[in-house]
Amino acid sequence: MSLEFLSTGALDSIGSDARRPVIIAFLLFVSGSLLWLFALVAAHQDDPDRLYVAGRRLSPTVNGFAMAGEQISAVALLAIPGGIALFGYDGFTVAVDVLLTMGVMLLLAQRTRNTGRYTLGELFALRAPGPGPRIAAALVTLAITLPVLTVQLRAAGISVSLLIGMPTDSAQLICTILIGFLVACFAAIGDLRGITFMQVVKVPLCLITLAVVTLLALRRFEWNPGHLLGAAVNRSLAPDKYLSPGLWPYWTSLRPLNSVGEHIIAILGTAVAPHLLLRIGASRSGPAARRSISIASALVGMFTVLLIATGFASAALLGSKNIGAADGNGQSSLLLLASDVLDDGSSARVALITTIACVTFLAVFTAVTSVAFAAAVSLTRDVFARRLRRHSNTAEVRTLRLAVVLLCTAGLSLSVATHHYQVEFLVNFALNVAASCIFPALICSLFWQKFNRRGLLWSVYCGLALCTLLTIFSPEVSGTTYALWPETDFAWYPFHTPGLISVPAAFLLGWTGSITSHKATPSRFPDTEHTTPTDTGARPTAASADYS
Repeated sequence: MSLEFLSTGALDSIGSDARRPVIIAFLLFVSGSLLWLFALVAAHQDDPDRLYVAGRRLSPTVNGFAMAGEQISAVALLAIPGGIALFGYDGFTVAVDVLLTMGVMLLLAQRTRNTGRYTLGELFALRAPGPGPRIAAALVTLAITLPVLTVQLRAAGISVSLLIGMPTDSAQLICTILIGFLVACFAAIGDLRGITFMQVVKVPLCLITLAVVTLLALRRFEWNPGHLLGAAVNRSLAPDKYLSPGLWPYWTSLRPLNSVGEHIIAILGTAVAPHLLLRIGASRSGPAARRSISIASALVGMFTVLLIATGFASAALLGSKNIGAADGNGQSSLLLLASDVLDDGSSARVALITTIACVTFLAVFTAVTSVAFAAAVSLTRDVFARRLRRHSNTAEVRTLRLAVVLLCTAGLSLSVATHHYQVEFLVNFALNVAASCIFPALICSLFWQKFNRRGLLWSVYCGLALCTLLTIFSPEVSGTTYALWPETDFAWYPFHTPGLISVPAAFLLGWTGSITSHKATPSRFPDTEHTTPTDTGARPTAASADYS
């Protein structure tokens, strides 16, 4: 499907009468958030354990809210309602993936926490001591982190440019740079405790705001959800296809298999993302990690329902064509909806738009900070700390801060450099890398006693190589309307999801490498098995925490 009607003349989502108070209130909120963050991270700056995992003292409720907050990213908050507004059923199924992710996390949380590890390199080192697995973990972490930062910052630039009433390419680029710089400053001073409490604030604020927008939209249809859905269908781009599969623009000749693969990879890849593994590692114990996931699942369920409702409400009140006129991916739909559900000139309208802007900023801030912080923790512990047996806590913390700044700078640079390109495929690439490199290695490490160094390295590098190769030669990079280079076509891989090949191949190579290795596995599997049902609160032992 081609959206040729899109233009740069986007809708004025706020109006000149409301823009000034909205911008002033938004800037005050940003300033207040910065001051609060400074207060939260004032102590324990030289204690890596407190810095990385908050001393593992977070209660299950607090950590559960924070885990739910990890799912409320800028991409989810902005792109999913837009996807539903533009593409109906296909966007709806993407929203459901967010909830199904929590089920996979629930299955893995207790075993993962009982290992006592919280970085990807440490989890890989369960079966494979030495620097090799940690280097592989660092490469995988970078391959996931940089694409996510690039797309998150781009989404932030689009949102802020709409807020100030300048939805041009130049304004979006400037807003992306400013927001990226601000978020990088936040991330550079943050720690897990500070990020956690920002997540805890974001979750109820987001849920309440989405609920208010949904109720106000429903009021326009006499509180009848059926009338709202009917209006969404009638004002969609293709009323006869809106509630059935087929509108999603990433089309291939093998649509059913491609669609199933996309959903499976999104679920598996999100569930084992490095920042979520760090969050699980910060739990007090294995059962506490499961309780946190259970709480997060309930909150994410509410978030998913509200995202779906706002997506259909946007199509019903605004029309898919008008939403597409603002931006081709529909990321402005939530802000457009908030500006439309109340009368112009009212104080309530200004307050609602301001709240949406603040929630969006929190989503960007917490997502970018959390992803960059977790990646920096992994690189610091798995590379810096392992190479230097003797180092001070102060040096390790300084290395962490430098790593965060470098990651945010790299993400912002990529976001600016690719501003005029369709780079949404980078999120799919990151999810495929996580599903292909982390999920098979984690499953085999936790559940298969014979898994060893060769199996792990073969699995990880095979998954990473296949994801990179198949993505380059997929329809997401060339030959389609939404490709990185739509004017050229060198795609020979028929699917948008490399994981259809790379995930089974990673499992196969992990098994083959393990059974063909002549070295005995220095396995600590019995310890992990024991701590899973009995919850001895496993922590890294002297052997498992080595710096080899």
